[in-house]
Amino acid sequence: MVANLFPEDIENDWGEEQPEEFTDTQIDFGRSWQFNFKSGDFVMTPTRKVAAADDKAAWVMWCQKAIRTPRYRHLIYSREHGEELDDLIGKGYSQALIESEIQRIVTETLMVDPRTANVDDFTFDWPGDACYFTCRITNARDEEAELEGSAG
Repeated sequence: MVANLFPEDIENDWGEEQPEEFTDTQIDFGRSWQFNFKSGDFVMTPTRKVAAADDKAAWVMWCQKAIRTPRYRHLIYSREHGEELDDLIGKGYSQALIESEIQRIVTETLMVDPRTANVDDFTFDWPGDACYFTCRITNARDEEAELEGSAG
């Protein structure tokens, strides 16, 4: 008899069924290279090689890049990648509405990645015509980081 190639019930070594939802061990965090967003260049080692980032740092850099990439502007990215923050400033909206939209847009932008578990604790600063914000991001491994961004 041939084993079922598409079993509906998967059991672990102890004969118990596995839950269908993903666990943090099933989510691939991957690796990346360190990037300095202030200088706009990769971080180099003393031997002039691009420095590697661990899995948490790679996820944080993905988050930073996602909230700095305008959605629909670059064909290389899917329609789910990027943000739409530039459309908020200069339209006559109230600060409360803009802050609410920043929270919504940033949260939606980051939650498309299965590594991201939560986006919260937003704070805002309004120097002139721009809005700077920070938020706390939490990944599927319950690791946290602070993310900074701006609109305008």
